[in-house]
Amino acid sequence: MAEKITDEMIDYVSILAKLDLDDRERDKAREDMQKMLNYIDKLNELDTVDVEPLSHILSVENVFREDVVTNGDDRENILANAPEKKDGQFQVPKTVE
Repeated sequence: MAEKITDEMIDYVSILAKLDLDDRERDKAREDMQKMLNYIDKLNELDTVDVEPLSHILSVENVFREDVVTNGDDRENILANAPEKKDGQFQVPKTVE
């Protein structure tokens, strides 16, 4: 059986969470926390001997393609539509003095 949630535990958790709980909210929080602990106890009853541990629910695979150069050294076609070019490079206005 799960550990019983005490008033001290509720006080401690409410301080950590910076919550100001009235009596009704404290009772509801105690009830909710007790339900959580009971559920964890229920999960601990499951047989997980043959279950592999997971770091992620889905298998993690690299979905990126290989980085392969496809246009190579095609300088003339790359510069064909450039408004201005000089010495086989794009020519742009000077931006820094």
